[in-house]
Amino acid sequence: MSTPVGDEATPFPSDQMELTHILVVADLDRARTFYRDVLGATVHREYGGSSCVLRAFDTWLLLVTGGGPTSDKPTVTFAPPNDPDSVAHAMTIRVPDGRAAFATLAARGAMFLTPPVESDWEVRAFFRDPDGHLLEISEAKGPAGS
Repeated sequence: MSTPVGDEATPFPSDQMELTHILVVADLDRARTFYRDVLGATVHREYGGSSCVLRAFDTWLLLVTGGGPTSDKPTVTFAPPNDPDSVAHAMTIRVPDGRAAFATLAARGAMFLTPPVESDWEVRAFFRDPDGHLLEISEAKGPAGS
């Protein structure tokens, strides 16, 4: 599907586009260390001590420190979560073995809310980054009887 842009038709989405998740963090060094050392993300680039671009799980993750409105977002303030028990954004990491991923991440310092929980369709467990952002590991199970 193409959407007209100016005089040209530009496909949206296209294979030249990528999605970046932005997480607002209180302490950039602490957050970078967590995503790099616990989750295995690769640091791609850093910007002036206030943001860090990481590559993880075939996607981009931008860690930024909070800040007030700017000319392109005049009513928006970036702030880390103030209540980690109230979630507006979460990320799920699909894993082949939920229990093994749990053991590996726990050994690296991830603090899980509970041990892995199994249902008919998946094995999953939730944990938070140092700022309270919720992450999930999830192992999909095949249909019953397969």
